[in-house]
Amino acid sequence: MSDYILETRGLTKHYGGVHALNDANFTLERGEHVAIMGDNGAGKSTFVRQITGVEQRTSGDIIFDGQEVHFSGPIQAREAGIETVFQTLALADDLNVPDNLFLGREKTKWNWLGPFRRLDYKAMREDTLAGLEKTGVKIPNIRNTIANMSGGQRQCVAIARTATFPSKLTIMDEPTAALGVQETAQVENIIRTLKEQGESLILVSHNMRQVFDLVDRIIVFRRGRMVANLRKEDTDGQDVVAYITGAKTGAEFEGAA
Repeated sequence: MSDYILETRGLTKHYGGVHALNDANFTLERGEHVAIMGDNGAGKSTFVRQITGVEQRTSGDIIFDGQEVHFSGPIQAREAGIETVFQTLALADDLNVPDNLFLGREKTKWNWLGPFRRLDYKAMREDTLAGLEKTGVKIPNIRNTIANMSGGQRQCVAIARTATFPSKLTIMDEPTAALGVQETAQVENIIRTLKEQGESLILVSHNMRQVFDLVDRIIVFRRGRMVANLRKEDTDGQDVVAYITGAKTGAEFEGAA
């Protein structure tokens, strides 16, 4: 078994003449938490979209759990074991918490009746409560629709969805960007819980304090390229900012292997 849960080799994405991602070589060890940082438009979200199959790469290879993969979309990536919290959250406002957590993977009963089987609401509610407990998410009433929840509760539901199902990798794209202090603390506690449980994680974030509190390693993107691969204990915020702004060019950077 490979030591890496995820590896990319020469991952590249061009939109016509726009080179959004160029030759990204990246590795993530099993159980490791890695942050991806960079200014707006640096290529961070583009990188995530290639891994999760939201977009198709222009070139390069993705190796997940020891196998080269070509995901046709995020559902296929999820089925392989990648759970993602996108910036848009991808929640259905008119549905309640269990319906959102099991959207697209509903539990059914009476399966022996073929097309006459029914949704197993009881089982989905029980699994939802177990998922919320696993992540420490507090939702007073899981029957409430997402539309009636605060921004923090919505974000926590999206994160709890990733923990409700067995997964090998969790990706969070700016999970606390629009949250207050208390809500941010709750999300960060969830990330710490995932670390304790040995879950591999990629965190896309602009929050320097958050990154240094939560991850093992920091990758910096600039203008579509990976320019730094830094162990948390060997760097500081000033150093990371220098790579983000281009004060350090990353000329010595030879990839994230």
